[in-house]
Amino acid sequence: MNQEILSLERPCTERAFTVLLSPTRRGARLARLLTVAHLGAWGLPSETAAHIVAELAANASVHGRVQGRDLQLALTVSGRTLRIEVTDTRGDSIPPGPGAVKAPEDDHAENGRGLLIVEALADHWGVASGPVPRKTVWAEIDLVR
Repeated sequence: MNQEILSLERPCTERAFTVLLSPTRRGARLARLLTVAHLGAWGLPSETAAHIVAELAANASVHGRVQGRDLQLALTVSGRTLRIEVTDTRGDSIPPGPGAVKAPEDDHAENGRGLLIVEALADHWGVASGPVPRKTVWAEIDLVR
């Protein structure tokens, strides 16, 4: 007997990946590499997300580092939006939010432009405090442009 099996499930547009990483340069590099790998496996573009993750993870490893505590990278796709979250355990050290980031006064400074890059590449971004002692810097990218 021939039976046809019909799938009543809708295609999944929800995807998520979360990982804890050491708050080091190596952990920041791994965050970028894992982002590229997961977005590629999901069939999504990764270049913009990789730049944003690199900046947020580098900031977390420099400004949010607490000995013995990890940073967390979370990637979530919901509908047409990719949300990137990098959480560290220095909730007492809050960076400036959208629109408040200033370029370094010294044009030759080797740092101080990470959040400017995030602001330029992300469609939306921000900073969320808590739960204590954490803070999360997040960015969203519209996947359909």
